[in-house]
Amino acid sequence: MSELSSGMLRAALAGAATDPHGVVRAPVLGGDLHARAVIASDLSFTISDPHSPDDPIIWANPAFERLTGYAAADLLGRNCRVLQGPRTDRTVVARIHQALAQGLTVADTLLNYRKDGTPFWNQVVISPVYDADGRLTHHVGIQADVTARVESERARDAALGEAQASRARMHLLAQVSEEIARRLDYDDALVALAEIAVSRLATWGFIVVTNERGRLERLHVAARHPVRAQDAHDLERGDPSWVMRSAVFELARTDDSRFDARPFSIDLEALAQQVPGHRLEVLRRLGLGAALAVPLRARDHFIGALCLLHDTVDGFTAEDVVTAGHVGQRAAIALDNVRLYLRERSAALTLQHSLLPDVPTVPGLDVAASYLPALHRAEVGGDWFDVMPLPDGAIGLAVGDVVGHDLAAAASMGQLRSVLRSHAWSGARAGRVIAHLDELVRGLGMADLATCVYLRLERPEEPADGSADVEAAPRPPDRLTYSRAGHPPPLIRLRGGEVLSLDQALTTPVGVVNLHTPDPQAEVELPQGAMLVVYTDGLIERRDRSLRDGIAELVRALSAVSDDACAADVRDQLVGRFVGSEQEDDVCVLVVRRPVVRPARPTGPATS
Repeated sequence: MSELSSGMLRAALAGAATDPHGVVRAPVLGGDLHARAVIASDLSFTISDPHSPDDPIIWANPAFERLTGYAAADLLGRNCRVLQGPRTDRTVVARIHQALAQGLTVADTLLNYRKDGTPFWNQVVISPVYDADGRLTHHVGIQADVTARVESERARDAALGEAQASRARMHLLAQVSEEIARRLDYDDALVALAEIAVSRLATWGFIVVTNERGRLERLHVAARHPVRAQDAHDLERGDPSWVMRSAVFELARTDDSRFDARPFSIDLEALAQQVPGHRLEVLRRLGLGAALAVPLRARDHFIGALCLLHDTVDGFTAEDVVTAGHVGQRAAIALDNVRLYLRERSAALTLQHSLLPDVPTVPGLDVAASYLPALHRAEVGGDWFDVMPLPDGAIGLAVGDVVGHDLAAAASMGQLRSVLRSHAWSGARAGRVIAHLDELVRGLGMADLATCVYLRLERPEEPADGSADVEAAPRPPDRLTYSRAGHPPPLIRLRGGEVLSLDQALTTPVGVVNLHTPDPQAEVELPQGAMLVVYTDGLIERRDRSLRDGIAELVRALSAVSDDACAADVRDQLVGRFVGSEQEDDVCVLVVRRPVVRPARPTGPATS
């Protein structure tokens, strides 16, 4: 206590009247000023005698009577525990007793009860009082009603706790959405959901997805603790029939869309009747205290369930249950979106690949091509290539790119390819083929916008007797004419590493009115050992790299390849260098190599 409080206590004791048994009845009014202040104070005071059994109250001021509803006469000779009740924290009481036993001043707050049973929060300070010789004589207690403050603090703490729980829940939901959305593989999305939900909410759990007939389609079991990972793996890889028979899954797939997930204790006896002994032992090791069934419903249909289990009966908190319900709602939509996307992507890829040709075998040429859809898009693009041996002996080569990344783009690509093939088959010059394509697209509104390059490769005629294969003189170069409708320039790599850019004969993209020279066309030679590379902008253009810089990088890469590399090797080297894990667009690459024809050695008579 402070000096003032000790002085007030001594004055109160000095002015108190004591009966023959030593019990202080009341202080003598009009005595010491300190004594009068204690009596008049609004702060509650009590004095107890630690030398009497149970440390009884021997004096209380009027403020204590007003605070507790007890008259001083009702309390004299009784311990202050009379104020305790059913919700008084026994830990706090024990802490106070321990401090007093050690002769220390103690201050704490605990729930007490008035005489009429009304609870209030009592802030208590109890100090020992010693005489001049250092002997303990009394305990003095000061009490204050701090109910308003405690309730305010509790309300604030509750609001803070709710806000923190809400933030944690939103963080978890955002994590679930992000992890599922960035995975285009359905199984990976399921694994991510199970691992995140179990690590946050349960001891272990599983996610099960059903098909349209309600049959198990996919299952993933996850355990929070790494030591149980093998048990989870064994449970997942074994006979999955236990899943469909489990009470937690049966509860989750109820038809009632208003179903609220609530934890329930696991009936071990019933479970033992349904699950074989070896599998039951695995379940026991994972933990069989309580279960929580969270249905996965998307667009008014049941797609599966997230089943969470805890190793203790009371393992799930109310906040866990609320969070699990939100996770189920968010995950169901995200998983269904992945499934719908994969179906659309599969359909689009099937359509696109059905429209893309197989690379034909062309005598005297080495040809390789690749089409690679974007890896991180929810759509499929309209890139295409074509290799056409024509009736007049020429070879038609085309690469194009329809703007858009969906089924409509793939369908437009198929139309454009068909139109281009028909005009190329007629033997029309390269510039005229592009012009016909543009006229038809604009006339019929077939596509919003597309780029395309068409090349016509005319080869020198072979001698009728086939003697060209044995002539020492090199064969004449092939003649290549081309026209570009807004498309990046093809490249020709000559033996030795020089790279030529076919940047002439440029007109507007297909579907855009051409205000320049109609039917532009350019001509180059393709000598022996040369390689022609035709591509779409997805190969070289990036957010952090312009088309011009990409072409320059492609020229350097092409120059560095070996003179003797085959078309497939060149294609693979370019794809490996320019197409990474963050591919942003579809990619089409066509490589045509004119091999060097080695003259045959004449054979002479055998010599002995």
